[in-house]
Amino acid sequence: MPTNPCKVPDSAFDMKRIILAVYLVLWPCLGLADLSGMESPPEIADRLQKRYEALKSISFHFSQDTSSELGGRPKKGSGDAYFLRRAEGGKMRWNYAVPDRQVLVSDGEALSMYFAKLNQMIISDASAIGSQLAYSFFTGTGNIAKDFIVSAPDAGADHPDGRFKVIKLVPREAESQIQDIHLWVTDNSLIQRMEIRDHFNTVTTLNLSKIRLNPLEEMDKGELDRLFTFTPPENTEIIRQ
Repeated sequence: MPTNPCKVPDSAFDMKRIILAVYLVLWPCLGLADLSGMESPPEIADRLQKRYEALKSISFHFSQDTSSELGGRPKKGSGDAYFLRRAEGGKMRWNYAVPDRQVLVSDGEALSMYFAKLNQMIISDASAIGSQLAYSFFTGTGNIAKDFIVSAPDAGADHPDGRFKVIKLVPREAESQIQDIHLWVTDNSLIQRMEIRDHFNTVTTLNLSKIRLNPLEEMDKGELDRLFTFTPPENTEIIRQ
């Protein structure tokens, strides 16, 4: 399979921004105790952190919308994702079904992004997704309060019927791809929605559904290896970064 070190599709950068945000906040924000009462944003973040430290795996369906102040047609996508945490490192897989087939797999060391429409697969070091801050969350050493300024959401971000609690996260250290993140948390302490804004005011919204906590516990090593590896079709162009 030929290699090309330069040609990289725009969709790869969109995916990296989304994955970076999930690295940073998704693990800490699922499945806590009831968030009733007048909890402050830092208190919500503290509860999320505690659950993050206990969670071993997660899967969910996602729908994605990306819009930009610079114009252009909004981008949409959907699919399923799987994450696994281990002491030796984390693994993940994203299966995009819409707008076309895309598969993203990481074993904690390498990151592979396959684009069926382009007949390409990009391979890079997993830490190249973003900063060491992002990678630390994926491997289980991140801390919301330490890595983010946690505050109340921007005006208009609250859900109109009050069904969700919303918090805003701003990286304490500058991130090249993320300006801030808003999280919508349900009463049963699951993230229903994420809004990720970059420094060009491009906003990517992820709505999550069919969330399963620790769904991979019964899988043996062979099954896990098959889930978190991907072999592209023959004659796929390989781009190494």
